[in-house]
Amino acid sequence: MPEMHFRLRWPDSAETSHYSPSLVIKDYFAPGDEMELTDFLERARAALTIASDRVKAKYGFACSQAGASLLSIEQRAAPFQRQRDARITILEFSP
Repeated sequence: MPEMHFRLRWPDSAETSHYSPSLVIKDYFAPGDEMELTDFLERARAALTIASDRVKAKYGFACSQAGASLLSIEQRAAPFQRQRDARITILEFSP
């Protein structure tokens, strides 16, 4: 199953890298995309859930790394949720 990493820029200019066990992430994001935090979180939840479900369908168990990526994203996003103009930028995808 193809996997990938995706790198994000947060509202405070910090950058983080996250894992997806499936290329489905490309259906939700593209390098250079900039979006409001709420939209980003909805897309990230959907994409990483689908990615984990694909692992489960193929191997019989969910992908714990996809769950860890989502948890990391949600924790990193928490301080920005009160900011009206908080935006996330998708910087790149890598294998």
